[in-house]
Amino acid sequence: MTVELDLTGLTTRAAQVWGGVRLVPLTRDEPITGLRLHARAYRDDPGVVELDRRTHYVSYIPHGFVATWTDDDSPVATYGTQLKRDADDAGPPEHGMKLRFRRRMARRVDRNRLRFLPLHIAVEGYLALHFGGPLIVWDEWSEHAIRHGLSPRVEEAYSGAEVEGLVDALKHFEIHPSQCGVLVYVADALAAAFVVPHPDDYRALHATLVQDMYGELVHQYATMRAAAPRFDVRLTDDVASLADLRAAAAREQAEWARFHDLTMAEALLGETYSARRVYRMGDYTLSRFLPTFRLKEENHIGELITDRDGRTAYLKTFRLSEAQTRRGYLLSKLAAHDWHLATTATALGITVRQLDARLQRVGLGALLREDVRARYRAA
Repeated sequence: MTVELDLTGLTTRAAQVWGGVRLVPLTRDEPITGLRLHARAYRDDPGVVELDRRTHYVSYIPHGFVATWTDDDSPVATYGTQLKRDADDAGPPEHGMKLRFRRRMARRVDRNRLRFLPLHIAVEGYLALHFGGPLIVWDEWSEHAIRHGLSPRVEEAYSGAEVEGLVDALKHFEIHPSQCGVLVYVADALAAAFVVPHPDDYRALHATLVQDMYGELVHQYATMRAAAPRFDVRLTDDVASLADLRAAAAREQAEWARFHDLTMAEALLGETYSARRVYRMGDYTLSRFLPTFRLKEENHIGELITDRDGRTAYLKTFRLSEAQTRRGYLLSKLAAHDWHLATTATALGITVRQLDARLQRVGLGALLREDVRARYRAA
């Protein structure tokens, strides 16, 4: 199914700037009380998630979210941020590196409680894109591609602690009393969107943005350390009373919201995504989504929880790098043309040799037989 991100009910507030980081608060006039989120922190060990008997997802997993909901929309209390250690987990291993094994990205732990791994649901959806490899055994594909598809599929990301300025921005900026989300910009490029149901949830989960994953492009922009411009408010000369000041402030606030929604966040909010349902929680649905992989443009993957009216209760996004976008684009084109190289090349308006070069540049060259690749290079 296809979806468009709907932030109805969320209001954009004035941004706060720290160096190259701009945080744009999102507030709710009416918090969602029938769904609450809290964090479950894990130790700094790599995690292994068993997706099925033959497929495993390995990553650094610093924390998980626990969603609690009611079946009748009555208010539910948050459990608050918790730090949990198993009884038999008294300390680090004596030798080597410990692995934490978990079952599934989203797992029901009680009748009305679901534990899921934030952002990893979205990244796993991207990694699983056409994971099985060629569906037809054309002569060009390697034996490994036929037998194992894209396994192992590897992508790199940076923790928020490695994004220059983000830790300080989150530490020093004020949290709006009714804040339920934030849009993170680095060098005025949209890095991530984060939305939760209730202000109490946001205050509890605000610091987890430092533990989240960020793409290569975001890390590069932050390293450049270019200061983001400040959008200062300039009042007109006809402000002569408190009433005039209130009216001018209201106009500036509305103008900032329009500018942000129509310009700064247009690539995220104006896109149509392909979505897949991950779990149904009463009146709420947890889904993950993928973009259409537009080359040389912003592309975001993510996960969201919507209510029965389609209102966004939870949202978390990850901005793909240009290389990740190109991989998704080429894989989608190959799958759309039954993994036939000549047909795909014709659809792209290039030669098979050029398509082979593109696959090699994005790290997918191993899917082709080496003798076939040598023939293309000699052509």
